[in-house]
Amino acid sequence: METNLVYFDETGDDGLIKTSSETFILTSIYMKSKDWQNNFDRMKELRKELKNKYGFHIKEEMHTKHFLTDKDSYRKYKWTKDERIEILKTYTLGIAELKLNCINIIIDKNKIKKQDYKILENALKYNIQRIDNDSKGEWNYIIITDKGRIVPMRKTARAIRAYNPIKSKYSYTFKNQPIANLIEDIMEKDSKESYFIQICDFISYFVHLYYKCCVKKNNLPNRVANLIDKKFIGSVMATLKKANILNLNANRYNAME
Repeated sequence: METNLVYFDETGDDGLIKTSSETFILTSIYMKSKDWQNNFDRMKELRKELKNKYGFHIKEEMHTKHFLTDKDSYRKYKWTKDERIEILKTYTLGIAELKLNCINIIIDKNKIKKQDYKILENALKYNIQRIDNDSKGEWNYIIITDKGRIVPMRKTARAIRAYNPIKSKYSYTFKNQPIANLIEDIMEKDSKESYFIQICDFISYFVHLYYKCCVKKNNLPNRVANLIDKKFIGSVMATLKKANILNLNANRYNAME
């Protein structure tokens, strides 16, 4: 059985208080182990290209929110607005060339009714369920996530190996469908050391922006709007969709259709 490598990152906080973020997006990307080296090499070449054209240090983390809002450590590069936009375009096209798939779980806190709702745990459970469904029992997978939330994530993953109730499409009954193809505990890695966690961060933040301005019809954050607009966000998402990066079959209700 072939093994896939799965990487996770998120946008927003997982607390019920909405003062810091109204949504929590948990993003996963996954790829066949045989494609990992080629994907890695392509990302390495992409970073070399960005270094040669724009001076973007190869070991500098691509932290999308900070990049869009021109926070440290990106200010030192003194890029023009056009250069920053070209970097985003190049990065998007680079992701579109990779052999991988992506699942995004959006938790809209405005729709939560239970005060004890566990945002991170539910987002992780839904994401893993969709990965497991996509495997169809033909491959297993290892999960690697950014640092910071490893304890609740491991606990959740262990729990759904034994008990994972799935609601029937045709009735109000549930059946237990334990996660069968996840190997080992969830592992953690510093995003600074992983091109793929940085890709998760990039997609996750753009999904956040797309949901905020294109689905909910809200305004972009001011500092983001200083660089890009709704049309640019739609273009990024359309590029990833056209490249079959986004797994839109994960949920029959998705805003990209």
